[in-house]
Amino acid sequence: MVSSTNPSDLRREIDAAVESSPALAASRLRQFWKNQSDLSAAMFVCGRFEKLRGKLSLTPQRLFLLRSFTVEPIVPLLRAGAFCLGIDLSVQIGDFNAYSQEILDPDSSLYKFSPDAVVLAVRTADLAPDLWTQSSDLTGGELETAAQRVAATLQRCIHAFRERSSAALIVHNLEQPEISSSGVLDVQGTSSQGEAIRQVNRELSRLAHECRGVYMLDYDGLVARHGRERWMDERKFLTARLPVASENLLYLSQEWLRFLVPLSGRIAKAAVVDLDNTLWGGVIGEDGMNGIQLGPEYPGAAYQAFQRALLDLTRRGVLLAICSKNNPDDAMEVLEKHAGMLLRPKDFAAMRINWNDKAQNLREIAAELNIGIDTFAFIDDNPVECEHVRLALPEVMVIDLPQDPFAYARVIRNCPVFERLALSSEDAQRTALYVAQRERSKEQQQFQSKEDFYRYLEQEVEIAPLSAETLARIAQLTQKTNQFNLTTKRYTEQQISELSEAPGWRVLSTRVRDRYGDQGLVGVSITHDVGNVCEVDTFLLSCRVIGRAVETALLSAIASQAQQRGISRLSGYFLPSKKNAPAQDFYARHGFARAPHNGEGSLWTLDLLQQQISCPDWIRVTHKNGVKH
Repeated sequence: MVSSTNPSDLRREIDAAVESSPALAASRLRQFWKNQSDLSAAMFVCGRFEKLRGKLSLTPQRLFLLRSFTVEPIVPLLRAGAFCLGIDLSVQIGDFNAYSQEILDPDSSLYKFSPDAVVLAVRTADLAPDLWTQSSDLTGGELETAAQRVAATLQRCIHAFRERSSAALIVHNLEQPEISSSGVLDVQGTSSQGEAIRQVNRELSRLAHECRGVYMLDYDGLVARHGRERWMDERKFLTARLPVASENLLYLSQEWLRFLVPLSGRIAKAAVVDLDNTLWGGVIGEDGMNGIQLGPEYPGAAYQAFQRALLDLTRRGVLLAICSKNNPDDAMEVLEKHAGMLLRPKDFAAMRINWNDKAQNLREIAAELNIGIDTFAFIDDNPVECEHVRLALPEVMVIDLPQDPFAYARVIRNCPVFERLALSSEDAQRTALYVAQRERSKEQQQFQSKEDFYRYLEQEVEIAPLSAETLARIAQLTQKTNQFNLTTKRYTEQQISELSEAPGWRVLSTRVRDRYGDQGLVGVSITHDVGNVCEVDTFLLSCRVIGRAVETALLSAIASQAQQRGISRLSGYFLPSKKNAPAQDFYARHGFARAPHNGEGSLWTLDLLQQQISCPDWIRVTHKNGVKH
């Protein structure tokens, strides 16, 4: 039975579930927020999630808002949306139009708050008043000078912030006016109000690209998408300095979330999709291959656009999987042969096409891909199936599709759990890596022992220090790796860069290749020398290589390099989480002794003068300097 969409009924169901079933309460709160996203609903959602603290795995995140206009009414909407995405967001707002002082003063409330992320939201009219209201009075040279001055101001702010904080910085670009002060003349030449604003935005884009942990939010694009004429409420701005119309406040909060979600690590690693009336229109078992709706013309174009949106996700490293109640032969014929299909079998990391329970199929897909089921986004046109998954697996994000198939693609493109702020070379190849992993698993069944299989794999492990090329991927692994992660500490690119430059700190990456191909950069260690002890701050491996002795190869390299520096002891914590049980016996398996400790985790030590950590002889290890072992 599908849950009621009546707000009063949902409120009662949520209140009943808060005490008895926190996961179900969270799932219902997400439904409630989707159906009613106003200020009253935001207060209800935030209040109930606050009661669920300690009962759910929520990721804390601290956000500071630097602004030149009133943003207070947006905060409840933002926090409610964040809660529904698994983020417990604490927000502090800077003084009105005091963003420059906040950034330049090292003792300001901005830095005392120690935020994880900062939004710099400044209107064009406030940052560049001459470009906004006086552009028709300026010559071409004066317009360019004004643009350069504004860009230089942004550059000073960004560089000053980067020197004082390792938090992520999200900067609004400048919006264009609704109507240019020069009318149609504005686009007839190269020196104009519009071009001057675009010049500033190009420079901001360059700065964001060059500065670690700085991201440009396309505020001008956001305004344009929702209509420049309807975006601003002039009366509200003049009375309350709130330039955004009430109906658009939610859109701005959602745009901020598209950055905050990937920064928090609460992303979807896999999109699991249905087939009939989802990837194509119609039911293959009834309509046949020639009867389904799928192609470049109406109505099949809607489903092609949806497939295009899913295919674009794979370029960001999102895995695709199929979970469909269907005849496998009929479905595979469409996937392999239909001319309108943009997605083919090679684009899916896993498939479950059968008549089994979909919740069970999702569990099997999670086991096959070796990723947490709470990183799944389930997409199905059938509300009954969506409700079943919600009840059976409340940790799965269920994405409800609208009735109009032409809106399917928009739903996917607007979903913040699919956003990424940086891409590594591994991301674009992720599906292929999982397909290769499936082949390894098949081959392993033919061997009598794991060691025989490992020798057959002919694994090569490359261990290298941090470089500019590997920084983004290393940060990404610290933010998203959960299962084999001894401490689950999360680091931004800026933080890792600072650690690597600090005395005594070392950041190593691990790349694995075998007879099936390059697995990519799959491991990270961060260590810190204190006296004669090398402390392991971070040690993690991607789930793709867990259990193949790669972890021993990396630990052996850490120990060997420490000994070369005159270090006599290794130490490290295991900090348990809900997901890192596969790593709990790592230190014990490698001869470490558990030290007395009263903290949350367990401290382990190894005397390097008495014990050695040997790399398995079936792994060939190459250090970046070319030395082979």
